[in-house]
Amino acid sequence: MAAFGPNEWLVEEMYQQYVSAPDSVDEAWHEFFADYSPTGSGSPSTNDAAKPSSSGHGNGAAPSSPVTPQVGAPASSAPPAPAASAPPAAAAPASPAPPPAQRTPPAKQPDQAAVTPPASAGPPAPGGNPEQPKPAPLARDRAKSNSPAPRSPDGATSMKLRGAAARVVANMESSLEVPTATSVRAVPAKLIADNRIVINNHLRRSRGGKVSFTHLIGYALIKALKSYPEMNTAFGQVEGKPALITPQHVNLGLAIDLHKDDGSRQLVVASVKGCEEMDFAEFWSAYEEIIKRARSGKLTADDFAGTTISLTNPGTLGTNHSVPRLMAGQGAILGVGAME
Repeated sequence: MAAFGPNEWLVEEMYQQYVSAPDSVDEAWHEFFADYSPTGSGSPSTNDAAKPSSSGHGNGAAPSSPVTPQVGAPASSAPPAPAASAPPAAAAPASPAPPPAQRTPPAKQPDQAAVTPPASAGPPAPGGNPEQPKPAPLARDRAKSNSPAPRSPDGATSMKLRGAAARVVANMESSLEVPTATSVRAVPAKLIADNRIVINNHLRRSRGGKVSFTHLIGYALIKALKSYPEMNTAFGQVEGKPALITPQHVNLGLAIDLHKDDGSRQLVVASVKGCEEMDFAEFWSAYEEIIKRARSGKLTADDFAGTTISLTNPGTLGTNHSVPRLMAGQGAILGVGAME
C-alpha cells in the first residue's frame, strides 16, 4: 500500500466497493483485488470481536475486564487479598502473619456471602423464589457497565475515523516523517499567460484542443529537473539507515479534484510516467489521457504507483499560498497559488 502514497484511502474505498459489488469496480482492478488484503484498523476489530465470543459476552472488548473479577471474586479473590495485604504488614517476621489472616476473614466472608447467593440464585430464579434475589452487587456492576461514556462539559462528541478517512490520516502522519524544506517564490506569470493565448489561438485554427496553465507549468517543471535532478531524489531507509533513492524516470504526479455523484469531492494523485523523454505535445496528450480516465473512473493501480514528484494547483480554489505535504517516496511537490 505504501506505493500508492496519498491514494491509499481511495484504493481502500474501492476495495470495500469491490467486496460489496464487484461489478461496480472497473475490471482492471479485479486482478489486483483478488489477492489484496487491507491493512489498518481491520485486524484490531476482528480481534476484539473474537474476545467476547470466547468469554460468552457480546459487548466487545469491555466485557473482558468485568468478566474476570465477576468469575474470580467469589472463589479466588479472597485468598489473594490477604496474601497481598500480609506482606506489607509482616514481610520480615513470620509470627505477625496470622493476625492479618484473622482480620480478613470477617471482612471478606460477608463479601463472599453477598456474591455467592447470586451465583446459586441463578438456577432457582426461574423457579420463582422471590426471597433470594439479592443481586444488589450485580445490579451495581451492571449499572456501571451500561452507564454511558462520560461527556465533556461542553457537550462535544467524538467519532472514530474509518476507511478512507483513516487512510488520509495515516498518510498525513507518515508524511511528517519525511525531512522537508519549504521555499516560497513569487514568479512573474505574464509571459506564461501570453504564450498560452498564442498556443490556444493556433490550436483553435488547426487541430483543436486547449492548453491550460497546468500544462505549461508541469512541462516547465520537467525541464527544470534536467538542471536540478536532485529534486527528483527521494528520502528513504536502507537497512534501517537514512538514504537517498534516485528513481530511473520522472513520474509526475497530478493532483486531480474529482466531483462524486453524491456532491462530495475527492482528491486523487495519478502520475504521468517517463516525463523526461516527452516533448510538449506528448506530455499534453499523456496529461489529458490521465485526466480523462480519472473523470470516468478508469484509473488503475499503475496510475497511482511510482510517483516521484508531484504538482498541485490550489490556486484554482483562490489560494495564494499553501504548504502541500510531501509524501514518502517523492523528491518534491510543487504547489502553485493563485495568479494575480
